[in-house]
Amino acid sequence: MKLVIAEKPSVAQSLAAVLGAKERGQGYLQGNGYVVSWCVGHLIGLAAADAYDARYSKWCYEDLPIIPEEWKYTVAPDKKDQYEVLVSLMNRPDVESLVCATDVGRILRTFKIKKNLEVTDNGKIII
Repeated sequence: MKLVIAEKPSVAQSLAAVLGAKERGQGYLQGNGYVVSWCVGHLIGLAAADAYDARYSKWCYEDLPIIPEEWKYTVAPDKKDQYEVLVSLMNRPDVESLVCATDVGRILRTFKIKKNLEVTDNGKIII
């Protein structure tokens, strides 16, 4: 199966119709060798500064710049369900590849994709 992730539900429905993915699941459509799902706006954002250290809950000039070794992310509470759908679809054993039908920078930085995937400097995806 190829997992296709669209920017929003209406785009996913259009793609699914063309690809022949007619079987409805919770947060996705599938069929004809494709699973088509979608984002709903920004699923993930950068964590607040105090997620790194409690002292950052109040800004202090001496603490700036705050440059963590590893960035932390938070899932928007109203988007948690669809985020979990996408994570589960990406981890399905029958999903062999991912097609990003959205803003390439945002989706690929959002998820740590374990599949064979390469993004070139100009944003093209090689699967």
